[in-house]
Amino acid sequence: MANIKSQKKRNITNAKRHERNKAVKAEVKTRTKVATETIGTDDNDEAVRLAVKRIDSAASKGILHKNAAARKKSRLMKKVNAAG
Repeated sequence: MANIKSQKKRNITNAKRHERNKAVKAEVKTRTKVATETIGTDDNDEAVRLAVKRIDSAASKGILHKNAAARKKSRLMKKVNAAG
């Protein structure tokens, strides 16, 4: 454990950010999974819209790199469009 006061505070804030980032990444994965599972149903448009929205918000917050977000959206849309 650190002895310096600023480093102790930094450790606490890093832990908070880590938990928040983990939650956002998990939600992105969940939304993407739901969107792929609903391919071919009526709920698919809404699920895809929500997944893309979460991916974009994660990228804008810096949780996902912009290219990683673009790749995730591209792969998701590729699956949706292939299903017809």
